[in-house]
Amino acid sequence: MTNERLRLAVLAGEYDALLSGLYGAAALERQRARYAEALAEFGKLYGEREVNIFSAPGRSEISGNHTDHNNGKVIAAAVDLDVIAIVAKNDSGRVSVKSKGFDNTDVIELDKLGEVKKGVSCSRSLVAGMLARLSADGYSIDGFDAYTTSDVIRGSGLSSSAAFEVLIGTIISGLFNGGSLDPVYIAVAAQYAENVYFGKPCGLMDQTASSVGGFIGIDFGDPAAPKVSKIDFDFASCGHALCVVDTGGSHANLTDEYAAIPAEMKSVAAYFGKSVLREVDEAEFIAAIPRLRGTVGDRAILRALHYFNENRRVDAQRAALERGDFAEFLRLLNESGRSSYMFNQNVYCAGEPREQGIALALAAAERVLDGKGGFRVHGGGFAGTMQAFVPIYLLASYKEAMENIFGAGSCKVLSVRKQGGVRVI
Repeated sequence: MTNERLRLAVLAGEYDALLSGLYGAAALERQRARYAEALAEFGKLYGEREVNIFSAPGRSEISGNHTDHNNGKVIAAAVDLDVIAIVAKNDSGRVSVKSKGFDNTDVIELDKLGEVKKGVSCSRSLVAGMLARLSADGYSIDGFDAYTTSDVIRGSGLSSSAAFEVLIGTIISGLFNGGSLDPVYIAVAAQYAENVYFGKPCGLMDQTASSVGGFIGIDFGDPAAPKVSKIDFDFASCGHALCVVDTGGSHANLTDEYAAIPAEMKSVAAYFGKSVLREVDEAEFIAAIPRLRGTVGDRAILRALHYFNENRRVDAQRAALERGDFAEFLRLLNESGRSSYMFNQNVYCAGEPREQGIALALAAAERVLDGKGGFRVHGGGFAGTMQAFVPIYLLASYKEAMENIFGAGSCKVLSVRKQGGVRVI
């Protein structure tokens, strides 16, 4: 169907069941308008074309803060905020991607893909990295034109970059490979694009949660083939809302802060002749702390302590959910938050002591929740968002308190999305 015919069909409600399945009935009117606007913008850029629509969700890290890059364990969930793309083949050997809110269009000539400079932090690098990895692994790629729009806020800790990478991989899978690419493979390729082409040394959790979808546990013991399993727990039945508060800080200039965490953890592993902490015996590490202080420094030791404890917490939280013990899950969530603050030290930047938005949000959550629910730093940290499970009867007062500090709309109530990267229409 052409973009204009599809736009009219969306506005007429012909895809209401599909959109409700992705976003929930309460968001239907907004999503109709969003899809229609994207289809219209595609037409302005590229004319009347036969189009497909693809989507990839943001993610919320539920447990396992900063463990994935050292082959640890996590619990994560895809959420009902996503990036969508209106896409048409162009048979020109050229990929053109225009994203809402950005002035430039990312254009890549496939026959010049090898000339794209690596390590440059821009969206074009992410597109090029996905194209390069999938091509090198033998998958078919060809030219396409795309217009994207995202409600996964950049720099908010909900993994907008991972969603964008997964979106490109899902487009290539759907348009040129019959939808055959495995979601975990797309996630591995997306991590490669971010590490090598974008220059950010991230782990694999964000991409896997976005690509696979749902509420999942991930074991990165073998990072080339992480073990992904669904967790059968209905958060809607637990009497709590999953909230993230956008504190207004951006992740954009924090690559060095993030990079220091895996680097310091790996420096501890290197002391034992290992590449990552997953390979290190914890008892040997504890015994070696006096010697490690003069070799790797105290912060690296504290971050390693966080890693070992956090890995155990993931197992304990998963077990609590599987037996329906939500109170124990929340106790461990709060314990995880304290560990991130005290040991992993990713709540604020030591070099910017005046800017402590996440710490302020955590303090406000502690005051409002008063021992109920649970809260912690969310995702990479340093800036962006904090996460909370808020009892429904406290949700209105919690939102009011947070938005009084951080502005209207800063407190977002999320739902878990079952679908990962998909072709919507």
